[in-house]
Amino acid sequence: MGFMDKLKSKFKQNEETEDVSQKYQEGMKKTRHSFSGKLNDLIARYRKVDEDFFEELEEVLITADVGVTTVMDLVEELRMEVKRQNIKDTNGIKDVISEKLVEIYYGNDNEEIEKLNIQQEGLSVILVVGVNGVGKTTSIGKLAHQLKKQGKNVVLAAGDTFRAGAIEQLEIWGERADVPVIRQNAGSDPAAVIFDGIKAAKSRRADVLICDTAGRLQNKVNLMNELSKVKRVIEREIPGAPQEVLLVLDATTGQNALSQAKTFSEATDVSGIVLTKLDGTAKGGIVLAIRNELKIPVKYVGLGEQVDDLQVFDANAFVYGLFADIATED
Repeated sequence: MGFMDKLKSKFKQNEETEDVSQKYQEGMKKTRHSFSGKLNDLIARYRKVDEDFFEELEEVLITADVGVTTVMDLVEELRMEVKRQNIKDTNGIKDVISEKLVEIYYGNDNEEIEKLNIQQEGLSVILVVGVNGVGKTTSIGKLAHQLKKQGKNVVLAAGDTFRAGAIEQLEIWGERADVPVIRQNAGSDPAAVIFDGIKAAKSRRADVLICDTAGRLQNKVNLMNELSKVKRVIEREIPGAPQEVLLVLDATTGQNALSQAKTFSEATDVSGIVLTKLDGTAKGGIVLAIRNELKIPVKYVGLGEQVDDLQVFDANAFVYGLFADIATED
């Protein structure tokens, strides 16, 4: 049984895992059609796995925004695996590629890296950062909704006080998710709002406080200083917090998302990525580039517009969604 067939078997074990698999297959349709189409064309043109094949494979992977560094690492691994398994025919390469993509994503880590760091007792703080327009507030609302469904007592803090409408937008999501939103007036000091949020969360015996933050362009020094200030307030009020600093990135921006991740991680010690609009891009390979080049795990991906379409990231489901068409039919 090949790697893809093992994944197929895994996701058909029960209704829940099959549902996750279906969401990834639907959400990754654009990337799969683009990537698999080019890969199938390449395999049709080359009968043998040789150096010319690997050079063209590099181009296919780069156009999927897997990232040059990651592509070089992956292709080198593939060369070694092809020699080890003595693969001559290109038809045998797809299963090897899918397996290596999963291996490259996890590296020496296990699948626990995808889980949110929520404490069993006491208040956990999630600081959410990212530039305007990436879906930051929407992601916070969807995450709050999911945590509430899990039985968590959740509070939101409207720390994006600079963008017109940001506070109101968060309040709308607070109503949808049935969670309180701590706010001040527009233009207020974000750190003061987060301070109020911490006090309110403690008094309500909340399990999770999710903090929205300003999202003006990441190349402005004042934004990074503001985020650092907010983080210091959280650390001062709750030693060991924030438990998570989640950076929200728009998958459709491709390599620009990678540069944003580098800038934010320098200022705020990003612990995880929320990658929105993965369903809207043919360049879903950015997931692998972020993980391999920045060593930051992707914790959530946006696979649609619905409130439950923010999915906990699963590299196996991601690769299955990328290669689903090649799994053996029943």
